Amino acid sequence: MNTTRLFRRSIAACAGVMLSISGAFGQEAPWPTGGWVAANPAAHGLDAAPLEGLDARIRAGDFGYIDRLVVVRDGFLVVDERYAVDYEEVSRGRTSAIGCGFGCSDPSWDHQFNYLHPDWHPYYQGRDVHTLQSVTKSVSATLIGVAIERGEIVGVDVPILPFLVNYDLSDAPSGLHEATLDDLLTMRTGIEWHETDRPMDDSNTTILLERSDDWVQFTLRQPMDAAPGEKWAYNSGGSQLMSAILKASTGQTMDQYAEDHLFGPLGIDDFFWKITPAGLPDALGGLYLEALDLAKIGYLYLKDGVWHGRRILPEGWVRAATSRRVESPGYGYQWWRPDPGGVEVWAGQGFGGQFLLVLPAYDVVAVINSWNQFGGRPGNLRDALVAAVVESLGGTGPGR
Repeated sequence: MNTTRLFRRSIAACAGVMLSISGAFGQEAPWPTGGWVAANPAAHGLDAAPLEGLDARIRAGDFGYIDRLVVVRDGFLVVDERYAVDYEEVSRGRTSAIGCGFGCSDPSWDHQFNYLHPDWHPYYQGRDVHTLQSVTKSVSATLIGVAIERGEIVGVDVPILPFLVNYDLSDAPSGLHEATLDDLLTMRTGIEWHETDRPMDDSNTTILLERSDDWVQFTLRQPMDAAPGEKWAYNSGGSQLMSAILKASTGQTMDQYAEDHLFGPLGIDDFFWKITPAGLPDALGGLYLEALDLAKIGYLYLKDGVWHGRRILPEGWVRAATSRRVESPGYGYQWWRPDPGGVEVWAGQGFGGQFLLVLPAYDVVAVINSWNQFGGRPGNLRDALVAAVVESLGGTGPGR
């Protein structure tokens, strides 16, 4: 594929939301509050060939159903690729424990937690905002950090149950009284939870959670199989507790709080956030953002929680949130550390192939939107993208 054509197409695809590229080269990147500045990849040290090769593989179907690929280098938008997928055709006639596809006649699936129907996933109601699934967890944890910076939450060492006194705690395991916000953020509350170790059926705790009337109450009634801090277990119900904790500590729902104190300062004005049956935003997987807006959150982390001179996250938060607080599997405050090929990567990761990636040594933020829910064994685009970025930079860091 011709290099000029590849990146000309990338620039044209997002011309409506970006600033002019004229005069961008050789300058310090402007803050992208009003939109990213597109730039020639070569001006930022990128050999386009590895990224072209990756683009060709995506278009050949090596990675399944891919919707969007964004790469920001040095604060400039150097890649923005869209891939057209006809989800009506792909989902037609499909049914499973997580949804019913296009043409579905079962009224019980006419709701926002139908993961197979194109009215709801991967884009919301024909808009450009894309489901983030569990990348939502990384954003939700970020909002906890915002509340700490604003003094509305004291810190991460406080117990979680005092935030939840409006719920029935009579069935809560006694050991849960010792669990702290740090335990919650690192998925070490000790609550017994079967999500990644079970199929997507009635044996999966998260499937049962999504069928319940009150996700917070459901989670608080689960038994414990370890003391807080002792055992890591992927637990989406624990992530939903963040929604209730933020409401209790700030008086605002998570979507309202995000709009005022995170999305607003970053210039994010288009989003959708699912609301659970009990009226709280879905903190574990319900956020939809456009890819260029999601990249702004990665950029906030790359800049140590400071946006255009304004501190949004507490000093030290980014280091704590993205460190390997749990060495195996490599987990921080609802952020992953996959580190493929030994490259340090801070990752928000979500069902179906959603990724927000920060490569701090390379001054790179990347976003992948996919929707691989329809069978097959697609390749690992996350690791392939990291490898392509590193190869395109010749292995050099920002001080090249």
